[in-house]
Amino acid sequence: MIAVTGAALYMRGMTVLSVALGGAIGASLRYGVGVWTLRVFGPGFPVGTMAVNVLGSLIMGIAAVAMLHRFPGTWGAYAPFVMTGVLGGFTTFSAFSLDALNLIENGRMGHAALYVGGSVVLSILALFGGLTLGRAVWP
Repeated sequence: MIAVTGAALYMRGMTVLSVALGGAIGASLRYGVGVWTLRVFGPGFPVGTMAVNVLGSLIMGIAAVAMLHRFPGTWGAYAPFVMTGVLGGFTTFSAFSLDALNLIENGRMGHAALYVGGSVVLSILALFGGLTLGRAVWP
């Protein structure tokens, strides 16, 4: 049996609260981007979901380099809030899947292929770009 101290339980609880707060912030930002892109681009293509996934990937790359290289030792303290909370709440695979299926069910196969392929490729490229940018700023 592993003994857990009161301090350890407190720290776990604070980490959970940090993730929850970050998730609320990220989800609120995602909602705002969704509303804005719907107004600007209309409902014909899921620009909002694609945008948050690509932007979130870019930010994740930058944040990873910042926490691991520029500010070593901060990963444990800030990754739960930033990576799991904010960026986990901001980006969304479930909405991506729903948007893709909606395009397919409406017979818009070309749009579906563009959306799925574009989201995956652009998100990976954005993450790579974020890592590269972070490494350039914080070698």
